[in-house]
Amino acid sequence: MTTVAEKPPRQDVPPEPAKPTLRQRLSRWDVKFSPYLYITPFFVVFGLTGLFPLLYTGYVSLFDWEIGDDDPKFVGLRNFATLLGDPQFWNAVVNTISIFVLSSGPQLVIAVLLAALLSLRLRFPASWRVGILLPYSASLVALGIIFANLFGPRYGLVNAMLEAFGLDRVEWQANRFASHLAIATMVNWRWTGYNALIVLAAMQALPRDVYEAAVVDGAGAVRRFFSITLPMLKPTLIFVVITSTIGGLQIFTEPKLFDAMPGSNNGGSQHQFQTLTLYLYQSAFEGFDLGYASAIAWLLFLLIVLIALVNFLITRRVAATTGLKR
Repeated sequence: MTTVAEKPPRQDVPPEPAKPTLRQRLSRWDVKFSPYLYITPFFVVFGLTGLFPLLYTGYVSLFDWEIGDDDPKFVGLRNFATLLGDPQFWNAVVNTISIFVLSSGPQLVIAVLLAALLSLRLRFPASWRVGILLPYSASLVALGIIFANLFGPRYGLVNAMLEAFGLDRVEWQANRFASHLAIATMVNWRWTGYNALIVLAAMQALPRDVYEAAVVDGAGAVRRFFSITLPMLKPTLIFVVITSTIGGLQIFTEPKLFDAMPGSNNGGSQHQFQTLTLYLYQSAFEGFDLGYASAIAWLLFLLIVLIALVNFLITRRVAATTGLKR
């Protein structure tokens, strides 16, 4: 008797995947490459207006390059070595940092206080916000001329008020510290309202339920401000500090217009309020030494990066040690 061998069980073979259509391939490419295309314009503009000038300035700083010179001489790091031994450069560094400290510190404190006041339920809130932004929208040249006259040594309103209280006149242009204080006042007048609106926008975006819980726990307005508002504003405050650092160390127009001597860009007769940007301007467009001016620009860039980094680390450390870290 013959037996028929049993057939092995049939195994289903998976069908071959269908070939993606052109529409499907385009959809995949769109998901994969579109984000890069969207951010490409920013990097193109940044490369043309930011990165290329920075690198080219570093290239020029390696040459003894004067305006109109078609064959500049390569000198390596000699411009930087000369600059580090230049007393006028270090005088400009001290002046720049002094004006920056006198302006940025009070500016940040006043901006936070103004934002806290504007966050209250005031009548006509839009009018108050527009009012504190008006100094920023005004012409910087006009503000410079107005403040130069306010702090005038002979007929200035500030000296007149000092005399009304029985105090002596101050030589605002001739005295080094007084000139720094006057320029810092000009900077604060222009930028405090702008920073206050940035802080106010961040303050209004804070979650309300945290404040409601604090009210239930019996926390007063001052306690809520220091224990809730300031800790949650830390990222915004870091942003304001860094932007103020960048702008404060590049200050140019205010000390230039504050100089009482017509046609002078040197920051006073004894360079008592000459900033780094004023010294850069003097070296490039009065001394016609583009290589030396480029070296000043690069050291200013490194100084801004260093101070911004120090500000960032100090802010984070203070937040961590005082329990304000989010």
